[in-house]
This record gives sequence, C-alpha cells and structure tokens, in this order.
Amino acid sequence: MRTLSLLKGLPVFVTSTGEKLGTVFDLCLAEHGRVEGLILRKGALIKKSYLIPFEEVSSFGADGVMIEETTILQPLKETYQLFEGKERLVGKPLVSSTGESLGILADVYFQEELGTIVGYECSDGFFADITEGKRVVKTDEPPMIGKDAIIVNIQP
Repeated sequence: MRTLSLLKGLPVFVTSTGEKLGTVFDLCLAEHGRVEGLILRKGALIKKSYLIPFEEVSSFGADGVMIEETTILQPLKETYQLFEGKERLVGKPLVSSTGESLGILADVYFQEELGTIVGYECSDGFFADITEGKRVVKTDEPPMIGKDAIIVNIQP
C-alpha cells in the first residue's frame, strides 16, 4: 500500500536508458475510485507536466518510480481530476454516506499493484493530529467527489 505523500517528489526513471525524466508531482484519479496515473513534472526553468498511465509504471521503489519508455507520456488534459491540482481534493471535507464528518482529506492510500484506492487519511486539525494522530478511513467503494465535499462509504 502506498500514499501520495510517499510518492510525491520521487524521481521517475526509464529502465532501458537510466534517464531521469522528472519527479512525481501528483496523482490523477478516475471517477471509479482508481488511480488513473501519476503526474510527472519535467523541466528545470519551464516545467511541463505529463500523465504516466498507471498500468505503464514498471515498479514503485522506495527511491524512485520506473517506466519502460518515454513514449507512454501523455499531455495533461484539463478534465483530469488531480489530487493536489487546481480543483484539489486535499483539504476538502470527507463525509460518510451516513452524514458523519470524518475530517479534512490529507492523503490517499492505494494498492500499487492495481491502483485501487483503499483508504483516505483525514485530519481533524493541527492539535488533534499531534495528540491523536491522523485517522485512516478504509473504503472499498469509489468516492463521490463533489464541489464542496467528498462522500465515502466507510467499512464498519
């Protein structure tokens, strides 16, 4: 299981050439509760972003992400739902389908093998995080991502 916070900033390498393409910047989420791909930030002065489709990732290492070739990179589209992008999900309230406030979304857990989102890390504020820690909400159904909140069905 991985989180975006563990992936963000990791270098992306091409296995055939050893070339470093850039760093992981964000996750692209599909509506059906899966990670559609990783957002690669590339360039020094003028930064460009690309989508690496999730199924094209060869492996997730502790110190880098590996892909087979550069031809899999896709330009970003405005319609992509990004975790920390313009219409960011981080910081949105997480609410259960029964109406219980679960906190503010801080991170997302997903299975590396399948790209399936399996849980959400919630914050109840700075002091609560220090004293109680952040709460992980597990789910096996896709979220309903709304304008003002994210609705999830939580596991009992």
